[in-house]
Amino acid sequence: MKKHNFSAGPSILPQEVLKQASDAVLNFNNSGLSLLEISHRSKDFVDVMEEARELALQLLGLEGKGYKALFLQGGASMQFVMAAYNLLENKAGYLNTGTWSDKAIKEAKLFGDVVEVASSKDKNFNYIPKDYAIPSGLDYLHITTNNTIFGTQLKNIPALDIPLVADMSSDIFSRELDFTKFDLIYAGAQKNMGPAGTTLVVVREDILGRVTRKVPAMLDYTQHISKGSMYNTPPVFAVYTSLLTLRWLKENGGIKGAEENNDKKATLIYSEIDLNPLFTGFAALEDRSSMNATFNLTEDNLKETFDTMLKEAGISGVNGHRSVGGYRASMYNALSLKSVGTLVDVMSELERKA
Repeated sequence: MKKHNFSAGPSILPQEVLKQASDAVLNFNNSGLSLLEISHRSKDFVDVMEEARELALQLLGLEGKGYKALFLQGGASMQFVMAAYNLLENKAGYLNTGTWSDKAIKEAKLFGDVVEVASSKDKNFNYIPKDYAIPSGLDYLHITTNNTIFGTQLKNIPALDIPLVADMSSDIFSRELDFTKFDLIYAGAQKNMGPAGTTLVVVREDILGRVTRKVPAMLDYTQHISKGSMYNTPPVFAVYTSLLTLRWLKENGGIKGAEENNDKKATLIYSEIDLNPLFTGFAALEDRSSMNATFNLTEDNLKETFDTMLKEAGISGVNGHRSVGGYRASMYNALSLKSVGTLVDVMSELERKA
């Protein structure tokens, strides 16, 4: 049975991408060598890295606008450190909307003064703070655009006169935005781009080099830019698979096409959550994520029945995070509307049986 993969990450990838990537593991570019054993300095892989970086900027509409794209290692967790190391001289502001922004704050405090400009911790992060004031004298403001665990998403991106840093790990390439509002974007590949192992970083070059501290080479964005993302050996498989996914995205209408599909999926599942008395949504209505729908049963005694029905329908990866409980349907770009329809059918069937 074909599984309907709602995993929050590592998550679903397009089938054609998986096929191309698996072929490359055996024979890359008809070279007679595996992608995993060629030199990362070979022309074949240098071409992969250059195309991946260029295509990322192209899809985001940032070509020729002073930005560089990098594929690095260490996940978003490493970017919590790198962003602060490279940008935090005196004081930075952080919008605290969940577990990952909370962790980013803790790391940033190692490098300077951190102001929590607003937080939704008082309601277990089920909403996005609004109408908060930006303190003066900040080196940058850090936001998390989508909160995977809690199922909330920033709908309005602030326009600022200071650098804006964004963790977009769980909604990169999923919706159209004015990406020129951002000065630094980072995103782990394992949700909308590729397998775990690489992280996309997009940075506007003119914000770099302002801190007085000496930054270690491996943590210095300028060092990675100067070496074309190959200061050290890159994660070749993760970068190549990310390139394949970016090509797939471009061929399927780019970010605009992805957003249209994602809106359909979100509308379908949230309609069922709101209409079915056996389910209740976790996130505030106006802040619901199009990537991660979080919801709970209203009758706990139905959990075993519902879980069995999900398994029989081939639905995988919908258990909620321990911070929220219940269920979480992660609907990244590669997930089909049909898979969401299957989940909704199971939810409807549970109501008929109850």
